[in-house]
Amino acid sequence: MIKSSIYKFNGFTLIELVVTVAIVAILATVAMPMLQLSVQRVKENELRANLREIREAIDAYKKVADIENGPIKKVVGQTGYPPNLEVLVEGVVDEKDPNKHKIRFLRKIPLDPMQTTQSSNRSENGSINNWGLRSYASEASDPAEGDDVYDVYSLSKQVGINGIPYSQW
Repeated sequence: MIKSSIYKFNGFTLIELVVTVAIVAILATVAMPMLQLSVQRVKENELRANLREIREAIDAYKKVADIENGPIKKVVGQTGYPPNLEVLVEGVVDEKDPNKHKIRFLRKIPLDPMQTTQSSNRSENGSINNWGLRSYASEASDPAEGDDVYDVYSLSKQVGINGIPYSQW
């Protein structure tokens, strides 16, 4: 004997699906700005750390160069700041060392995380330089490159979460 039964379909109705998709869309629109802000915060923290690392290396170079009859040969009339960022990585010959080992101040030049494109400037030796360079002779309000590297800054035109342009950090 075959029992006749009514088939009951288990599933979602179209209205339930539309409501679910609408709720997910609303949650996504709320979460996206928070996600973008988190990404920007991470990049800003990386920018701070990279600027600090380069500036500390520049200061260490200056400190060693200012030692009278020290390990770095300093020509009279020079400021004692490195001529370029690559010197911090390649190193300078230690004049006091009989084996003429090099003194290095950075392992590598960190990149600017705020540069959206990697079409960075290349120096004469082919290394990437995506930082703005300020020489000792230039004013803080109008930084310009020169014979040495006194400071670095971001070339990004963007403004940070704190309202200050990255180029002024």
